[in-house]
Amino acid sequence: MTDWLTELRWSPYVVGAGIGILSWFTWLISGKPIGCSTTFSRAAGAIERLVRGERVLNRPYYREVAPAVDWQAMLVVGIVIGAAASALLSGDLVARWIPHQWEGAFGSGIGLRAFVALLGGILLGFGARWADGCTSGHGISGTMQLSVASWVSAIGFFAGGIGVAQLLFRVLA
Repeated sequence: MTDWLTELRWSPYVVGAGIGILSWFTWLISGKPIGCSTTFSRAAGAIERLVRGERVLNRPYYREVAPAVDWQAMLVVGIVIGAAASALLSGDLVARWIPHQWEGAFGSGIGLRAFVALLGGILLGFGARWADGCTSGHGISGTMQLSVASWVSAIGFFAGGIGVAQLLFRVLA
């Protein structure tokens, strides 16, 4: 009965339906959409608050996005735990310093990997804040609400992802 839990790849239709149901329950219970990018802003504010104290709360940005551990932070923790549990159950949990595809394309040096990871993280965070949401906020919750801005964002996510993948693994490799 639980054999599907050990599958390496799940049906995208089943997973899509599951995410849709999760989104619906999130709206029903909390009245808020699923999203993750605000969690990282809140975490940055909480870290800054540890260092600089309560004056962080006077910043205009943190008046709107208060540093806190909230349900979205627990969602991010749950995503990490769920991914690890899924990989463990499917037998695909392998500790690797360098993904094989990356090593084949760019070598095993840490310098380039660290630079690209840092640059990618900065660009991703900047883009998510600029767009006022991330792939889960716009791509799942916003498109579910038929928000035009979310549909434009989701199309941009796919186009940008395809373009960058082509650049990284075809042109630069």
